[in-house]
Amino acid sequence: MQKRLVTRYTMKSPDAADENQRRVEAVFAELVADQPHNVSYIVLRLADDSFVHVSFHDHGDDEDNPISSTEAFTHFQDGHGDRRTGGVDQQTATLVGAYITSIG
Repeated sequence: MQKRLVTRYTMKSPDAADENQRRVEAVFAELVADQPHNVSYIVLRLADDSFVHVSFHDHGDDEDNPISSTEAFTHFQDGHGDRRTGGVDQQTATLVGAYITSIG
C-alpha cells in the first residue's frame, strides 16, 4: 500500500465518543459490503475517548478514496467538529514493519 495515513482526535464527552463510534462502525459495515481491494483500515478508541485511525491506501490520485467515498463516511464527517474537542492531527506515515494476524 503506497499511501499511509494516521489520524487522531479527542471527543468532547463519552456520549460524543459513543456516537462517533457508531458512525465509524457504519463506515466499516459499508466497507465490508463493498469489499474494496485497495485499502486496509483500523480505528482504535482509546480509554480517554480519543480515536486513532490508521489507513493504508493503494489507489491512484485520480481515483476515489474507498473510505472517504462511502456514504457512511460522509455521515461520519457530518457534525464531527461538534462532537470533538480540539483539532484533528493527521499525518502521513512511513511503514517500518508489520505483523498482522486475525484482529478482532
